[in-house]
This record gives sequence, C-alpha cells and structure tokens, in this order.
Amino acid sequence: MDLSHLRDRIDSVDRQIIALLAERNQIVEEVALAKLEAASPFRDREREERLLVRLREHATAAGVDPHQIERIYRIVMDMSVAHQEATVRNRTDAPLRVAYQGVEGSYSHLTAQRRFGGRAGGALLTGFDTFRQAGDAVLHGAADLALLPIENTTAGSINETYDLFSTGGLHITGEVVSAIEHCLLALPGVAFAELRTVSSHPQALAQCQAFFSEHPHLSPSSELDTAGSARRVAELGDRTHAAIASAAAAKTYGLAILASGIQTSADNATRFVEIALRPSPVAPDAPAKTSLLVALADRPGALGEILMRFASRGLSLTKLESRPIPNIPFTYRFYIDVLGHASSDAFQHALAEVAGLTTELRILGTYASEQR
Repeated sequence: MDLSHLRDRIDSVDRQIIALLAERNQIVEEVALAKLEAASPFRDREREERLLVRLREHATAAGVDPHQIERIYRIVMDMSVAHQEATVRNRTDAPLRVAYQGVEGSYSHLTAQRRFGGRAGGALLTGFDTFRQAGDAVLHGAADLALLPIENTTAGSINETYDLFSTGGLHITGEVVSAIEHCLLALPGVAFAELRTVSSHPQALAQCQAFFSEHPHLSPSSELDTAGSARRVAELGDRTHAAIASAAAAKTYGLAILASGIQTSADNATRFVEIALRPSPVAPDAPAKTSLLVALADRPGALGEILMRFASRGLSLTKLESRPIPNIPFTYRFYIDVLGHASSDAFQHALAEVAGLTTELRILGTYASEQR
C-alpha cells in the first residue's frame, strides 16, 4: 500500500470536512438572523443535548466512537454560537439585548418574543435564573433592558421585581400585559392518577390554588421557573412528577398536556415591565403611566395626604404597593402607579405638594400605558 497516496486521501477528506464546516457557518449566520427576527435565544441547551444524542446514535451506526464524536461536536456547537454572536456584533443595526427570568418556554420568554419579535434590528434574548441576575445584567451593561413580571391578577404583586428599584439606577420604560394559561404537564403516557408532585414557580402555584383544592392527592413544589419545572420533569423521568407551565414549554421539552387552563381565574393575566438604565421618552399627549417610589416622613396620615394630593389634581392611582426598608424594622417604601405623564402641569404640581411629606421621592419612569 502506498502510504503517500493514503495520506493524500486523508488530506482530501480533511479539506472536505473544513469546507463543510465553512458551509455550516454560512447556515449558522442565517440562523442568527432568523433568531434575531424571531427574538429567540442564541443558545438552546436542551436542543444541543438532543442533537448530541442523535449524533452519538449516528456515530455508533457508522462504527465511530460516539464519545469522541460528542466531544468534537461540543466544540463545533461552541464555534457556532461564537459565530452567531460575531454575526450580530458586526451588524450596523445592532439588536436589542433583552434579559428575562427563566428558560425557553417560560411566560417571560414568550412575552419577550411577542413584544420584540419582528423588531427592526432584531432582539437577542437571554434568560437568567433570578430576577436579581436579570436586573444586574442591565446595571452592568450586559443587557439593554430586562422584561420582568411585576403583578398578576390572581396572585398579586411580584416582590422580587419591586425590590430591584430600592437601590436606584433602574427605570421603568414600558409595560405589557399577557394572558396566562397554565397547563399541567407530565411525561408522555402518564395518567393523571399516577401524579403525586406538581412543581412550578410559586406565583404559578398560587394562581392554581383551586386546582390543588380539587385534587388533594397532588402536592405543590416550588421551583425557580415554570418552564424550568417542565424541563426538570423531562430530565427526572419520574411518572409521579408533573409541572405547571405553558403549552409552549410542553412542546419544547417533549411533555404531554394533561389539563389546560387550570388557573383559578379564567382572566388570569400578568403585567410585565421593561427595566432599563435610562428613562425612555414618551410623547406628552400619549396615554401614559408614571411609577413612583416614596418613603414617608414621620408624620401621622402622611400616606393619606399624598394620595389626596394626587386625587385633587385629577390623577388616578392604579397601584399602591409597600415593601420593607432593609435594616430599619417596620418601615416601608411605597410604590405608586399613577395614570398621567410626569411632565404634565397637574403631575408637577402634585409632586411639589407631596415633597414635604416624604423622605424619598423618585420617579421610576413615565411610559406608554398598556391599553386593555
């Protein structure tokens, strides 16, 4: 056998492999643009793991070491993500970087997709485990804004989001209200009677209290995220374990929907707010809402007086939320939502009148009010 000829054949195959990797990168560029347009995350860990399973099967069938193929393709996938990110960085119309709490298929992710999908320049979505991490991404420049839930029509306020504003530096630049339909998800082929534990975000569990009352054999279990709970059910492979999440999460993680619309209220909806480093301009004549942070002066009836001053100026309050001030027991900040533009004469007069009743008064943002 001619060794030189064999080496030439290997060189030829290597050139073909490199040419195919170059072709793969060209497709990856198109994928990056499609993800920007659809406001989808660049990295999909679940899809990558499913792809690796298929590649190991292909390798075994071809008589190639599947573990080595997995090692090679993990490098190839890292190269693909880096190439997608480089494609985005080199665009003249840079995409909007949006942080949210949760994983793909979570309600925050789905709301961000609906809000930013089709945006000129695209949107790059990144999920974080906690609300604080998403807010920090904005504070540290890793994201342009975060889209986070702040209240639900059934379970009430989401305190983790309110607490992000306590130290300053973040502003509310928009709001969006999303209808929330919760589904009971389990492994394919599992019967309802087999279930014992149902996991989800505490807010989702609270929004389905009537469902748990009707089915006392089901025990709720708190997780960081709705879609993350669905992913965990798929990973555990436990037929007694289910999750409460979206129908999209069922599709993403290969689960079956055993029941739909299990939320207590048929009109269940969550209000999300956009959070950024700087306020966003709103036309003075546009329907607007302004959010305030207020700490009260040590004066009896101060809160009542503040509310009356806004009412006397014809300004309607739509939300009043109290949160404890850390390290000062039994003292509170108040978050107030007011229908109106902070630059209007009525609003400016009201602010001047209430200033003496507060030790802290901050405008968190004026933004377009969601019309429902």
